[in-house]
Amino acid sequence: MTDHHALLQQAKAAAAHAYAPYSSFPVGAALLLDDGTVVTGCNVENASYGLAICAERCAITRMVASSEHAPGDGHPPRKKIKVAAIVGLQAAPCWPCGACRQFLSEFSCETVVVENPDDADNPLVLPFSELLPHAFGPDAL
Repeated sequence: MTDHHALLQQAKAAAAHAYAPYSSFPVGAALLLDDGTVVTGCNVENASYGLAICAERCAITRMVASSEHAPGDGHPPRKKIKVAAIVGLQAAPCWPCGACRQFLSEFSCETVVVENPDDADNPLVLPFSELLPHAFGPDAL
């Protein structure tokens, strides 16, 4: 069984590292992978707003960059995300944006967890398919 509260705490800790001088909207993400590893990320903004990276995509790029595979083997094996926990320090719930939903879909995200503003003891937990039904994926290519 997944400890959603612990994963949300890791996302909150990651949000403390966010670089958000323009929006003042720090966000953190913690991804529980199918091998039990947790990878975190935070949003990083830029004066050229379109170049900002969200917490979820930051965590996913860390996950891919840390994948071990032999040089010359081509692509690293695609890891799967069991649970993605997202915390916005200025707002709850903090659901992933559309671009992050597509990134999460690429790595077979199963579940998304966010803080519940009405009941801190019961986070909001949704199957990923409810956030991005009919997702575009590798099978469509």
